[in-house]
Amino acid sequence: MDQATGRKVRPFAITHRMVAMLAIPMTLAYMTTPLLGLVDTSVAGRLNDPAQLGGLAVGAVIIDVIFATFNFLRSGTTGMTAQAVGAEDEKEKQAVLARALLIAAITGAALIVLMVPILTLALWLMAPGADVAEATRSYFYIRTAGAMFALANYALLGWLIGLGRAGLGLALQIIVNGTNMVLSIALGLWLGYGLAGIALGTVIGELLGTIAGLLICRRLIDTSTTPSRNRIFDRDSMLRFANLNGDIMIRSFVLLGAFGYFTAQGANMGETVLAANAVLLNFFFISGYFLDGMATAAEQLVGRAIGANYREGFWRGIKLTLVWNALIAAALFAVLYLAGPWLVNTITTMPEVRALAQAYLLPAALTALTGVLAFQMDGVFIGAVWSREMSLMMVLSFIIYITAWQLLQGYGNTGLWIALHIFLVTRGFALLARLPVKARQTFGY
Repeated sequence: MDQATGRKVRPFAITHRMVAMLAIPMTLAYMTTPLLGLVDTSVAGRLNDPAQLGGLAVGAVIIDVIFATFNFLRSGTTGMTAQAVGAEDEKEKQAVLARALLIAAITGAALIVLMVPILTLALWLMAPGADVAEATRSYFYIRTAGAMFALANYALLGWLIGLGRAGLGLALQIIVNGTNMVLSIALGLWLGYGLAGIALGTVIGELLGTIAGLLICRRLIDTSTTPSRNRIFDRDSMLRFANLNGDIMIRSFVLLGAFGYFTAQGANMGETVLAANAVLLNFFFISGYFLDGMATAAEQLVGRAIGANYREGFWRGIKLTLVWNALIAAALFAVLYLAGPWLVNTITTMPEVRALAQAYLLPAALTALTGVLAFQMDGVFIGAVWSREMSLMMVLSFIIYITAWQLLQGYGNTGLWIALHIFLVTRGFALLARLPVKARQTFGY
């Protein structure tokens, strides 16, 4: 019992092995996503129809933006589930899953109903050619038909991570993306369904993932203790979940806007700068898959410690994951910088783009180091369900980023990269500065 607050403390061991068992499977799980994109693009590239490849590119962007908007179902479910685990509240664990799946079903159904106006608006904004637009429609409508399954998989994955069962989360992602890859090749190429086959393969993979995920979660539920309907639909709990998800959505939109702004400013400097920056941003995204894995470990450990009212465990979880994330970031910087010329030459064959990209290898590789604290603090604040603070600090960092670029425009692309680093550093340290205050509010001392 905590003498200061009178609340029960439920200590649990937090070890380097525990951190690794959470982080490694999720890092591998996240890395299956770009591999899937590579397979789909390769299949579309072998259809001998540029419009099909263009339709995949446009359709995938639209789908990614829509589904990324609802990625809060993964992260929000993780934090709330981890806190229920820490509190040893079996009914709340199940209630969180039920709420997340309910939101996934309702949101997925709404996307299906609205898919025609959504695509009409998206095509108007992106303005592809007639053939590409027609191919996009085929891909988009099939993918959207499976929206409920895609969103349900977010919820299921988030719940498994919240339980600390990252290995099962990896298995679920392998089922979804592995099935997707095989069926995209089989339906798209071997059976000749083209882009529609690629989309159908994705939907079937998501359906199988949902079925497998529900079966996995069913085995992890204590059927002797189930929440009532009133518990699941409890007004305060539903509002808390809605507010959490709304804040995470704002954070995601602003983050997308920051990189969209970076791309737009590069485009103003010419096609070569735009292309070189696009190549180099892949360095940051590669880093993100590794840093996100450790941040996910922080989500589970921090959420569980708060649920357990275990202040020492809260700080130990942050310390261990931060140390490991810093070491990973340093290794990523070294690898990306040293292997940078090879990576650039692999991604593009255009001599002028290669030359400019290699001139900016250092700032591109440095994003692993300047971004590590931002990734880490995102994991901490999501696990703690301090989402309002996270969204506010994201907006503040974005404002500082825009201001920095206005002051650095005279330095051209170098100034743009400096502004991006200022954005990443500001995000991390702004959240870090708020961490002690939020911890005292949460633990009472």
